[in-house]
Amino acid sequence: MEEPVFEFTSELWLYPGDAGWHFLTLPGRVADDLDYLVGERAGFGSIPVEVTIGGSTWKTSLFPDTKAGSFVLPVKRAIRQRERLEVDARVSVRLRHDSDRS
Repeated sequence: MEEPVFEFTSELWLYPGDAGWHFLTLPGRVADDLDYLVGERAGFGSIPVEVTIGGSTWKTSLFPDTKAGSFVLPVKRAIRQRERLEVDARVSVRLRHDSDRS
């Protein structure tokens, strides 16, 4: 069965520290729907997903963010450069649970 596609917009932010990790936080409704859909999660509570931003599609994982009560989506440098994304940019995202990697 084809997994549902979730579409949302979120603001790109930089994790404080030396590593330079950039993330998008999922809106609460999307996080809740994914959590319900996936049920039991893999290591670290992660959820494998396939993501599309602009013309870029890749596979990654969402990670729980207890502070935000949601999940965060890491956005690697190659994607940020290809899509010309800067911190604080509003980013349109399409993602689906990658059940083949669960």
